[in-house]
Order: sequence, then structure tokens, then C-alpha cells
Amino acid sequence: MFARRRPLLRAAAVGGGAYMAGKSRARRQDEQAQMQADQDQRISDLEQQQSYQQQPPPQQQAPPPAAAPSQSSAMLDQLNQLAALHQQGVLTDEEFGAAKAKLFAT
Repeated sequence: MFARRRPLLRAAAVGGGAYMAGKSRARRQDEQAQMQADQDQRISDLEQQQSYQQQPPPQQQAPPPAAAPSQSSAMLDQLNQLAALHQQGVLTDEEFGAAKAKLFAT
């Protein structure tokens, strides 16, 4: 009976050792893959930061020349009068749109 246990014990020890070695190798490969993925992510983040830093800032365009102050204030006054008439119901939507278009055309 003891003779029979030794081959079984030896097979169990060899099988268990092989299992642990395989599991250790798989864990090591997973860790390396995770480290590689983290490194790739950091590299891509740095590349994005560098590309943002290298891009020239958008140039701001000069505002279009404004009309003379007296002309723009008169236009605003007329527009406010039209809006007040429209809100009171004196002007319809079509009349208000036409008057506004005529005001901006001048």
C-alpha cells in the first residue's frame, strides 16, 4: 500500500508544481501587458499635450469697423422703438421684420 502512494504523491507534487509555475508565468505576463498598456497611455497623453502646446494660438481678428457713434445710437433708438411697437401689437411680425431689414440696410 505504501508503494502505491509514492507514485500518486509524486504525480501530485509534479502536477501542483507545474500548475503553480504556469500560474506564476501567466500573472507575470498579465503584469507586463498592463505595464505596457499604461506606458502606451502615458506616451499618448504626452504626445497630445505636446501637440496642444505646439499649435499656435488662434489669432484674434480685429472687430469690424463700427459705425459712427451717433449713427449707431440713432439706429439703436429706432430699433428699440420698433421693438416697443411690435410688443404693443401695433406692428405685425411681417411689418416688424420688414422695418428692421430696412433699418439695417441703411
